[in-house]
Amino acid sequence: MTEAERGNRADGLSAAALIGAEPGQAGEAEGLQEWLRTDRAGRPAEEVLGWAIRTFRPRIALASSFGAEDVALIDMWWRIEQEVQIVTLDTGRLPEETYEVMERIRERYGIAITTYFPEAAAVEGLERERGFYSFRRSVEERKHCCGIRKVQPLGRALAGLDAWVTGLRREQAETRVTVRQVERDAAHGGIIKVNPLADWSTEEVWRYVRAHEVPYNRLHDRGYPSIGCAPCTRAVRAGEDLRAGRWWWENPTTKECGLHLGPGNGDPGQRT
Repeated sequence: MTEAERGNRADGLSAAALIGAEPGQAGEAEGLQEWLRTDRAGRPAEEVLGWAIRTFRPRIALASSFGAEDVALIDMWWRIEQEVQIVTLDTGRLPEETYEVMERIRERYGIAITTYFPEAAAVEGLERERGFYSFRRSVEERKHCCGIRKVQPLGRALAGLDAWVTGLRREQAETRVTVRQVERDAAHGGIIKVNPLADWSTEEVWRYVRAHEVPYNRLHDRGYPSIGCAPCTRAVRAGEDLRAGRWWWENPTTKECGLHLGPGNGDPGQRT
């Protein structure tokens, strides 16, 4: 979708105007059901994010791994409302460059970042019993590691929230082609999951990041379009897809860690 098309869909409403609207206008419950029922496909990301913040604050947070999509959303949220609520997962095996961009974001926007760690006893047991690279033995072993280092901490991060925001895009992987801008997350108790950039292209993400001079992970400049834990991430080669560098020893259909489950990536639950 072109920028002109996005502008036309915005119907002349700025994100600031959207966030400034009084809660309950036209009925928030009805508004939510309309988003879930129709997906209002292709709405401008600023409109989707502004609606979500207005509807769910203060029980909403952006779950960020500080990739290009996430830092774009941080900037977008900050321009709508400067009280940005960010949660992140420190798995204990992140690249140094990820910590660097986290600190640059914290300083640039003057915002707090709430970090969740895996349970120490679970990590100790994992490494003692299965070694330090068990995740490369099989999909099951890798998902076990992800479960301890990422899925369980995310569950704690989302506890008490009514909605969470992610940087998921349909273009990222074949496991994400059904991602909607607003959906109910059955994997996390039925809370609302908001994916404002669902229909954005990679080019649109980077256009936004550069236009607003948003700090980003310098690994992106070294051929890493998708960045996770250091042992499970590599640069991609020419012609490879965006997530080819994540768990590169696996089949593309298994390349989810369990944070984002739904039809098409092994979760029996259905979106409503």
